[in-house]
Amino acid sequence: MLAMLRYRLITGPLMIVALVGLLYLDHRVDQLSIEQLQGTFWQALLFGRHYPPAGLLMLLVCLVLVVIGAIELCAIFRAKGIRTHPRMIAAAAASECITIYAIPYATDSSTAVAIFATVVVVLFLTALVDYSLVSRRTEGAVAVAAAVMFAFIYLGLLPGFYVAIRRWHSAWVIIAIILIVKSCDIGAYFTGRLLGRHKLIPWLSPGKTWEGLVGGVATSAVAATLIAILFNELQVGGYWQTEPRQFIHTVYPLWAAPIGGAILGLAGQFGDLVASLFKRDAGFKDSGHYIPGFGGFLDVADSPLIVAPLAYWMLRLAAMQ
Repeated sequence: MLAMLRYRLITGPLMIVALVGLLYLDHRVDQLSIEQLQGTFWQALLFGRHYPPAGLLMLLVCLVLVVIGAIELCAIFRAKGIRTHPRMIAAAAASECITIYAIPYATDSSTAVAIFATVVVVLFLTALVDYSLVSRRTEGAVAVAAAVMFAFIYLGLLPGFYVAIRRWHSAWVIIAIILIVKSCDIGAYFTGRLLGRHKLIPWLSPGKTWEGLVGGVATSAVAATLIAILFNELQVGGYWQTEPRQFIHTVYPLWAAPIGGAILGLAGQFGDLVASLFKRDAGFKDSGHYIPGFGGFLDVADSPLIVAPLAYWMLRLAAMQ
């Protein structure tokens, strides 16, 4: 246990630094001006746009992580006797992230829904054809198609909400969401270790306690309040307006910040339990073993994934103030 804690104390800050560094670079790309792109190779690459679309680097990072998650998810599927291939799982997840990013903002809602539905249908049929041609058998075809749809939602649609957030919000907002959610994980871990007496759901996650849950949610509330104060002071929170292109700063109400943080933290803990359900069904403790102290990518991303849709709508509400 002490060895795991030591690894977490080293690996955790390193992952945070890497995240901040990548999103800072993504933020810098947003700042490129018309004059800097005019007549360059980059303007041609962006089909003549006068400025790069927000979140382009984050999308590329997201696609890499989706591939890693697909490999772990396939291991879970195979443990349940479902013959899936990482290629198809990764394609399903990546296609959703790309679709969310690529649909133009001016597209009317009916067309956007039609595009989304078409992608779902194409993936479903492709999964059936891919499985039947490769294995030359019919047994397990339904399970494979269902697994692809599962990946489409869990590894595609959920992180796709972060892509949607990043299209219109600053990179610092993405960092804030993840820090708030992960602060709940940290608070729950240490509070549970110090004060935990009453098991939360012992048959699903024996290490979680009610005391840890309360401590984690409280930590998220404090983190959200501090971040709101910092964002309001530095004016880094807000969203992009397209015509004319300018960044509209959002002032986050301090009375709502702890409430929002507590809600995000609670949702993140639910996401952790959902991932535990998947892993325990497959007989796994961790989804991988390459992140010291944490396990695999899905062990780290479990709480932020479930939080993504909730964070999207909370930001929409904040922008209406």
